[in-house]
Amino acid sequence: MKKRILSGMRPTGPMHIGHLLGALKNWARLQDEYESFFMVADWHALMSEYEDPREIQNNIIEMVADWIGCGLDPEKCTIFVQSRVPEHLELCMILSDITPLSWLERCPTYKEQLREMNPALARKGGVKSRNLTTYGFLGYPVLQAADILVYKADTVPVGEDQLAHLELTREITRKFNNLYKKILVEPHPLLTKTPRILGLDNRKMSKSYGNYIAFKDEPAVIKKKVGSMITDPKRIRKTDKGHHDLCNVYSYYEIFNKPLTKEARDWCANAKKGCTECKAILADSLIDYLKDIRKKREELTSDKERILKILKEGSEKARGVASETIDEVKKAAGMA
Repeated sequence: MKKRILSGMRPTGPMHIGHLLGALKNWARLQDEYESFFMVADWHALMSEYEDPREIQNNIIEMVADWIGCGLDPEKCTIFVQSRVPEHLELCMILSDITPLSWLERCPTYKEQLREMNPALARKGGVKSRNLTTYGFLGYPVLQAADILVYKADTVPVGEDQLAHLELTREITRKFNNLYKKILVEPHPLLTKTPRILGLDNRKMSKSYGNYIAFKDEPAVIKKKVGSMITDPKRIRKTDKGHHDLCNVYSYYEIFNKPLTKEARDWCANAKKGCTECKAILADSLIDYLKDIRKKREELTSDKERILKILKEGSEKARGVASETIDEVKKAAGMA
């Protein structure tokens, strides 16, 4: 039998090239090797977007179109919406009762998000300020644990920055199994190496910063965005020799047009091309790289009924698995 994996994303805005490199290319590969469940995490989206949740439903459609455009196949994997499987919240409630508050307060992502959403920092970095000092946000790692455990997923694809989250899930699993009965499966990380890519402004690529290239961006938009990229700060004039290792534009060549990297390095080091021309060539490379994804997502977004059908069938399949787990859990915890 194939091992089972669970992963997901929040529908909080456009999918971009950071998602492609950080997760979606890997998901497309893993669906051939694992029994794969990919979750549209709309409850998690509401935790941060509760003040203005109007775009969540449209984002769900757009996001699933992007997923399929990037290679996910509903015939090979289960794509579903978190809120359509109420067993997630049932298991979350039970796990909340046994999870110490101190475990949640030490969560590094919780501290990082509070720091990022600080109003003063938001004004400096263009981050939308939100009040995340809520019960739901503090407890979201418990819901995250329930997302994984309700499917008895034994493997979770993660980057190194997410290991602390998964370890918390493992701690919660051990506590439940020790208190009641060994029902829940302790998930193991599947560490994935992904290319490191910064946003257009040399900061972390983020929807909050708006420093990304989205799959749905028109070619003209991509050209404009790439044209705004920060290059080698030491290269002031076109005739100055540049330093490719300091230039974010060059790092994009290494990912999106590897055959040109040697030439791009020569253009920069020997001042053969200016940064404007170099960025124009990169923009064309990105447009070509993304054209098939964009074409597929356009086909899907013009046929929303097809996406809704995929989500309905996927959510029903996911609920069938989750309901078996929750029946076992409730009996073990004296709730059935």
